[in-house]
Amino acid sequence: MLTQFLSDKPAVTRVLHDNETVVCATTASLISTFSGYPLDSLKSRLQTSREHVSVPRMAAIVYREEGIAGFFRGIWIPLVTISAVRTASFSIYTGTKTKLHERDLLNRPRVLDVSLGAGLGGAASGAVISVGSAPFELVKVRRQLEYSIAAAKNIKLEKPPSTMGAVREIMSTKGFFGLYQGFRLHFWRDLSGSALYFGEYEAMRHILGRDAAGKQWATPSWAPIPPSLIPFTCGSLAGVTSWALIYPLDVVKTKVQQRALAGAPPRTAWVTLMRLLRGPDPTNPRTTVAGLGRIYQGLGVSAARSVLTHGFLWTIYEYVKKEIDALP
Repeated sequence: MLTQFLSDKPAVTRVLHDNETVVCATTASLISTFSGYPLDSLKSRLQTSREHVSVPRMAAIVYREEGIAGFFRGIWIPLVTISAVRTASFSIYTGTKTKLHERDLLNRPRVLDVSLGAGLGGAASGAVISVGSAPFELVKVRRQLEYSIAAAKNIKLEKPPSTMGAVREIMSTKGFFGLYQGFRLHFWRDLSGSALYFGEYEAMRHILGRDAAGKQWATPSWAPIPPSLIPFTCGSLAGVTSWALIYPLDVVKTKVQQRALAGAPPRTAWVTLMRLLRGPDPTNPRTTVAGLGRIYQGLGVSAARSVLTHGFLWTIYEYVKKEIDALP
């Protein structure tokens, strides 16, 4: 049946055209997620470390204690779910933009309309997707921080539970809605982050010569970037800058979730942020510079991950889209 379908080239082409966004986003997401996951794992560990640790030192600790597998701990759920989430995200994003254009809203060929239209599409995408992605991200945090969570409970972890074991443990203690611990922070992070991300990417593509029909013209003289590198450049810059802007929110979210998973008394997002900025001892507060350094601990590895994953994501997405569009 499958062989017969694949041999029918017109049918395959029709399916690819009808599901272009799904095919492009799924392919791009699988490759980019796998390539950036070790850096994402280091980022989570750096965010929750009680003391300043450099990226090389943290990597050495992970390798010494857990081996190469430690960098990929818990990858299977993110690999599948992030790909599914990004596919749905791109579908909602492109669908929202299409609806705006059909109503002749934000349809003028200028950078403000392009960025606002993409930003609204991204915000809609982030808001909807956060509902489904929150449980999976909580489990990812649980898997990445198993050893630190066990230490907070004064438990010596001989063998970490499997992904499904982690899900069962969360649900046995907190019920189904335990998978939504920290959801409010997750929601606002995804909404604002997606709006910034898509808005920035489309604005940069417009500035670098792409027209409303998707055709890439010559880049401006001040940005002599080869056409093949434009998606990587714009994707990397959009990923890094949008992530840097919402990074404090992500740090607070991770800390709130870590405390909840460890069974520690809850703290509000504001209290968590102030403790990160000023330190746990009110009589000896951190300086503003030190506090910001604590908040942005791990940003370097996050920036590297964003450059890699979002550069690859858009490069592969645009390449696959171009190949599908070229089919008869």
